[in-house]
Amino acid sequence: MPIRLLLVVPCYNEEEILQLTNSRLNAYLQELSDAGEISTESKICYVNDGSKDKTWHLIEELSAKNPRILGIKLSKNFGHQNALLAGLFSFKDEYDCYVTIDADLQDDINAIGGMVAKYKEGAAVVYGVRDDRSADSFFKRFSAEAFYKIMQKLGVPVVFNHADFRLIDNQVLNEFEKYNEVNMFIRGVIPTIGFHSEKVYYKRLEREAGESKYPLKKMVVFAWNGITSFSTVPMKIVLWFGIINFFVAVAIGLYVLISKSLGHTVAGWTSIVLPMAFFSGSNMIAIGLIGEYVGKIYQEVKGRPRYIIEKKIGGK
Repeated sequence: MPIRLLLVVPCYNEEEILQLTNSRLNAYLQELSDAGEISTESKICYVNDGSKDKTWHLIEELSAKNPRILGIKLSKNFGHQNALLAGLFSFKDEYDCYVTIDADLQDDINAIGGMVAKYKEGAAVVYGVRDDRSADSFFKRFSAEAFYKIMQKLGVPVVFNHADFRLIDNQVLNEFEKYNEVNMFIRGVIPTIGFHSEKVYYKRLEREAGESKYPLKKMVVFAWNGITSFSTVPMKIVLWFGIINFFVAVAIGLYVLISKSLGHTVAGWTSIVLPMAFFSGSNMIAIGLIGEYVGKIYQEVKGRPRYIIEKKIGGK
């Protein structure tokens, strides 16, 4: 029996590429449907994450012309991860499996057929993994691979070279909904759910229109959010840094006492300023890092909604 598939596509200021994206996704779903791989009831859901251009207007037009197109409009920009959650949880239990993919189509849509095949073979989660980043610049490729290696070293359970292009079945989605944290790092959460998983490899493509919504600043913030959401290693590093500082301070103290007993206590600007600068700077780093974790606890305790849906179109 053909499976019911939902594609969830988060959109933020994607008016330049949305028509092309929809044309290709719609044609590919039709191809899979004609081949009997997926049901004719399979659909595409575009989640407008507070776009400031005509993205939502285009989604409304596409939905009016094609019953396969669904749309969700968030009340403001809640971020890429929360836009994915809105699209997934809004249609829980309505489909057999769900594929998340970015609107820029740098993730090869042809890998979706491979994901469906793995699902039919028994996989509950199928990760889209990039095995060729030749389309990326050297800096993009180097920084991306460094990101995954650092995350894994810090104990964050990410899949190397996997972003948010994946298939999950409805059972995994139901378990995923039980994760209630506000600071959601989906790439790290999905592997913790368990169930049988597989990988489909694909080549990273160039963006054909529009601009990347993940410049360096956002990538750094995203990486930091993932680390602090999953790992306490940075706090352990601060602890060891503090222990080392303590022994350095003891050594300086012994040096001062010995110098005084030998009568070599000549006042010096360097010997006063350098230790002060070193210890005060390291203390500020430690306090700031602890504050980052306390701030996250504060956000979780408030329990505010991760997203607010203003409007839904298409479907039932």
